[in-house]
Amino acid sequence: MAMIETINLTKKYGELVALNNLNLSIDEGDTFGFIGPNGAGKTTTIKILATLLKPTWGEARIDGKVIGYQNPQIRPVIGYVPDFMGAYEDMVVSEYLEFFAACYNIHGKQRQRVVRDVLELTDLSYKSNSEVNGLSRGMSQRLSIARVLLHDPKVLLLDEPASGLDPRARIEIRELLKELRRMGKTIIISSHILHELSELCNSVGIIEQGKLIFSGPVTEVMAKASMGLVVHIVVEERFDKAAELLSQVKGITHVDVTQHNGQPRIDVTIDPESGLSVSELPNRLITQGFRLTSMQQEQVNLETAFMRLTKGLVS
Repeated sequence: MAMIETINLTKKYGELVALNNLNLSIDEGDTFGFIGPNGAGKTTTIKILATLLKPTWGEARIDGKVIGYQNPQIRPVIGYVPDFMGAYEDMVVSEYLEFFAACYNIHGKQRQRVVRDVLELTDLSYKSNSEVNGLSRGMSQRLSIARVLLHDPKVLLLDEPASGLDPRARIEIRELLKELRRMGKTIIISSHILHELSELCNSVGIIEQGKLIFSGPVTEVMAKASMGLVVHIVVEERFDKAAELLSQVKGITHVDVTQHNGQPRIDVTIDPESGLSVSELPNRLITQGFRLTSMQQEQVNLETAFMRLTKGLVS
């Protein structure tokens, strides 16, 4: 059974359709990257899953329980980290966590132990007596994650957890999320930092204008976006002649001469089903008298996949 599931989930604000028949299925223990431009519907989806918004129609379930009908049973199972957090003035980190632990009915020595444990897990022990409002953006995000771990939820809903962080803070958040993944948490992360999602997530969903374009393993979205095998070739001279030669090779679907770092480069697209091996290309050129300077196969990553599969539309 899926830990998180949506069935034709739709949310409208007047005439604006923020979510349009969204169908997601996320298994227990998955780390799911939710990708899309601003206004695509990511935050709306996460807020519905966090029981903060009601869908216009459709259904969403967490751990088999229906959002909107079984919210009191769902809330102990989830931890929601919004883009920005708030706190009372003059409240220090340990007080902040103790306050929320009390909200989860964790009391006495158990509360002290739980607060100590989440501070250690998020590497915030040395900040326990620091004022919350004086924390850096990176520390605040770690504290937000510490807060939602107090009751040991099965599901974590993270809305842009690395937004506005400097490179060091992003790395620290990434390592913390990897540790939570190892602990078996089911995690949804919406983010614009796509290269980091590819390291964290085993599955992704791409949403645009409220519609789900793709959902599945990271390897599948790479394959879907890979419109043929692309190889970059540089020869010492006679670029146009080399390009003409390559264009006549069976299995090569497109040849283009471009500029890269101030010098001409030949971009070759190979039909992956043609059986043509990349290793054959140097021999073809060398036997015709061309001197090969470099040859590199283009790697499709999550960023290129996102750009190829979306059009930049918003709701």
